[in-house]
Amino acid sequence: MSFFPYTAEGARVGLRPFRLADGPEFTARARESRDLHRPWLFPPVTEEEYETYAAPLIEGDARAGFLACERATGAIAGFLNVNNIVRGAFQCGALGYGAFAHAAGRGLLGEALELLLGHAFAPQERGGMGLHRLEANIQPGNTASLALVRGRGFRLEGYSPDFLLVDGAWRDHERWAITAEMAAASGPGAA
Repeated sequence: MSFFPYTAEGARVGLRPFRLADGPEFTARARESRDLHRPWLFPPVTEEEYETYAAPLIEGDARAGFLACERATGAIAGFLNVNNIVRGAFQCGALGYGAFAHAAGRGLLGEALELLLGHAFAPQERGGMGLHRLEANIQPGNTASLALVRGRGFRLEGYSPDFLLVDGAWRDHERWAITAEMAAASGPGAA
């Protein structure tokens, strides 16, 4: 059963773009998930914060945001964003994501990431994003996030000290990446 038009659908998850109307559910899920997200992730917890966060994901060319929804209920299970999209010879974006507490540990975000890889690497003329590469920068202690990208075929490409300001401090990050060719070779859901 589909509650909204999905960009991509898997067995248990549908992937669809953010909407401003998703603010109440998204922020309620973010508040419920604070213990899961901290200290790695700080999604918006008020509707005002959500509008500021979601607007560039909805309207901009340099970002695209997707909600992972449980197909059986339509409930938002998590989110995946492609940020800092660079076109031309690069065709790359930076990946960000998070599961909500009620969906964590059930494999829903992994399924959603596979759907996103298929959409991100599909040619634009077929409705995809036409990207060649996605990068994920992950704090070394975030074992769940590292397992997610490792399990989807991303490769470790380096280490960046003091890379990103998170929770008031500059944090080290590991750099992981996947290309369209790597995703195609790694299995289901890939382009």
